[in-house]
Amino acid sequence: MTAIVDYGVGNLFSLRRSLDFIGAQNAVTNDPAVILKADRIILPGVGAFGDAAKKLAEGGFFPLLRERAASGVPILGICLGMQLLFDESEEFGRHEGLGLISGRVCPLKASLDALGLSYKLPQMGWNALHFVKADAPLLKYSRAGAFVYYVHSHYATEVKDSLVAFSEYGVRVPGIVQAGSVMGCQFHPEKSGDAGLAILRAFVEYQP
Repeated sequence: MTAIVDYGVGNLFSLRRSLDFIGAQNAVTNDPAVILKADRIILPGVGAFGDAAKKLAEGGFFPLLRERAASGVPILGICLGMQLLFDESEEFGRHEGLGLISGRVCPLKASLDALGLSYKLPQMGWNALHFVKADAPLLKYSRAGAFVYYVHSHYATEVKDSLVAFSEYGVRVPGIVQAGSVMGCQFHPEKSGDAGLAILRAFVEYQP
């Protein structure tokens, strides 16, 4: 069973509907007991990093998710949920993340400004996914160049060898990352049509 963590920040209906469509047993829950028994975990998220991190901490999810990750349970962070997997974020101040994947979350605007680029922010829309590690578990059913749907104004940097796939938006935006059984998608697979369903199907079938 896949537990979708409900901590008050996330597009839970679309995600659950996508999992139902591919026949994946799932539950939207804020119950630690359910999360402890789950075969895999999805951490969704929309909004600001600081607010989301605070809600996670207040709900006792920081130690719980770290424990599950240490046990090898597959975890997938989506959009802001992916960003929360990293060490820290610079969105409206400096905020601590879960530290499950090495890296920092920085504003896209600062990077684009440094290059003299005036791309529209937030990045909102479809973008091609370019593979770095074509044999990564999440890409099992995917093809290079498939278009996925992004909505964000901050992105992961210093991700090193966890980078699985990226999209170009003036800078190289990490689209998929993985460290052990912990994975993340900056885009929204639940809003990315068949390409997104392929990612979710690969995740729910993944066995570490």
